[in-house]
Amino acid sequence: MPQDPENSDEVTRPYDRLVLVCVKGKSCPLQGAENICSQLREEIFQKGLTHRIRVVKSGCLAQCGHGPMVAVEPNGSWFSEITEEKVPSLARWLLGEAELPQEMLFSPPQRGKNILPMKDWPIPPESDSGS
Repeated sequence: MPQDPENSDEVTRPYDRLVLVCVKGKSCPLQGAENICSQLREEIFQKGLTHRIRVVKSGCLAQCGHGPMVAVEPNGSWFSEITEEKVPSLARWLLGEAELPQEMLFSPPQRGKNILPMKDWPIPPESDSGS
């Protein structure tokens, strides 16, 4: 029977958590996703856990307008509308220091693509995005 990787010395994958930050697509880049990715990386680095948690820039997650989007594997949690103010709370959960931030969990209206028109984006595009 396979062991629980979280409670085992057996290495079954190179990182405990893989954090995908959407930095492509129609909305996430305009909603500050690059800064969110950098801030999450810094939080993990400051705790000395870059060997356990990998934060990567992701291509489009097809949830345009709901972002910036963050998906975490292997547990499959997806987070939406992540702002710089929310990153510390998300990072504490990633680091195992806090409960799952329920208020940030993404509840997709349907399976697959969920694209919002720009006028309905909860986080408007940054005016100085340069894109």
